[in-house]
Amino acid sequence: MKFAIIKERKNPPDRRVVFSPEALAEAQLDFPEAQFVVESSEIRVFSDSDYKEKGFKVTDDISSADVMIGVKEVPIESLIPNKKYFFFSHTIKKQPYNRDLLRAILDKNIELYDHETIVKKSGARLIGFGRYAGLVGAYNGFRALGLRDELFQLPKVETLADLNEVKAELDKITIPNIKILLSGTGKVALGAQEILDHLDIKEVSDALYLTSEFTEPVYCMVDVMEYTKRSDGKVGDKYKFYKDPTGYESNFMPYAKQTDYFIAGHFYGNNAPFLFTREDAKHQDFRINLVADISCDIDGPVASTIRASTIADPFYGYDAKNEKEIAYDAKNAITVMAVDNLPCELPKDASEGFGKTFLEYVIPAFFNDDENGILKRAKITENGQLTKRFGYLQDFADREA
Repeated sequence: MKFAIIKERKNPPDRRVVFSPEALAEAQLDFPEAQFVVESSEIRVFSDSDYKEKGFKVTDDISSADVMIGVKEVPIESLIPNKKYFFFSHTIKKQPYNRDLLRAILDKNIELYDHETIVKKSGARLIGFGRYAGLVGAYNGFRALGLRDELFQLPKVETLADLNEVKAELDKITIPNIKILLSGTGKVALGAQEILDHLDIKEVSDALYLTSEFTEPVYCMVDVMEYTKRSDGKVGDKYKFYKDPTGYESNFMPYAKQTDYFIAGHFYGNNAPFLFTREDAKHQDFRINLVADISCDIDGPVASTIRASTIADPFYGYDAKNEKEIAYDAKNAITVMAVDNLPCELPKDASEGFGKTFLEYVIPAFFNDDENGILKRAKITENGQLTKRFGYLQDFADREA
């Protein structure tokens, strides 16, 4: 089996890669029967020479490989027929902007495996960049706070070499006496929590958070059953909620009345209630004035997120009264950070972490007859058809744009 680490071709450029040179060398040691080749790239966070030094062939022609491994969507014109591909396809939620990509994959008889579909039997994701999105998102929120309130100046993460430098910059600042709410308990939220803990911000229970003021900055981490409740007043069950969120409503406003800085690190499922609406944001007791929306669902559960922002221009303001965008530092603005490709700002650490889990879960499946069903569950297309698990995409693929 021959694997190719492919060049990222999507714009804006993404410097991440699934395998660092060190991780690829480890993969070669673990699976000597495998062959690995690296497509030459001028933008990758690791240089071509880094891979050559580890003994890997770097070339512009990877057509002899069986499995193509990348990060972001592959442009249609760059897809090689009859190959296996791993990348974030952004098709499984029927994203209309990638309908043509899914059609091309079917037409070219490509076996598509999406990093998002690499899951356990339970459906829980095994690999991803979530931790790094959380790390960068929380940092960016503090950066916005410092700039907006003229408290301190943090450099952009993309100008720093790695996570160690990010944390070194945080060591230079002092956080004012604010209350911070972090939603979620998954990899994204845990990444954000890592930043809060590094800053030595005290974690408090939701009961104390909702009833007390403090003389130091504090944060509270809340799960879905704390900011959501059953409409009939009965005790909720988060696992049932994940399967069917009907019959639930938001319980977020008590937190919104006690929060200065909200970090949205939760997963938002279809048909789940919004955390706060545009009407909620107009309430006189709505206290939140800074949002780091790492989840970044546009016009969704976090009403102030009216568009995604960019690494180049990460902040904007939301005028709750008039429901429109204003300057991030304008008076009465809810300052919003809603960058939708946060791990790109920390490409070295993100790549190293991703490669570790990809080597643990995915590569072995090619050599142990997929004994854990990793590839079977992840496979979206095969022999020019959608697999049974992803048959629900058929109407999406057939529909005219």
